[in-house]
Amino acid sequence: MNTSELGWFKSSYSSAQGDDCVEVAVTEQAIHVRDSKDVTRPHFTVVREEWTRFVGFVAEV
Repeated sequence: MNTSELGWFKSSYSSAQGDDCVEVAVTEQAIHVRDSKDVTRPHFTVVREEWTRFVGFVAEV
């Protein structure tokens, strides 16, 4: 899938100035994450189960 076809959205914790943000796109198979300041750079992709583990870990910190 082409990254321009993905439905990217910013974190609800992103500031109004748009600095230090990440964008996420969710598909059936994976979660895609990119730097919102430079969307031309490569993004990374993780399977949904690993994303769930990551979010759970961050929530505990």
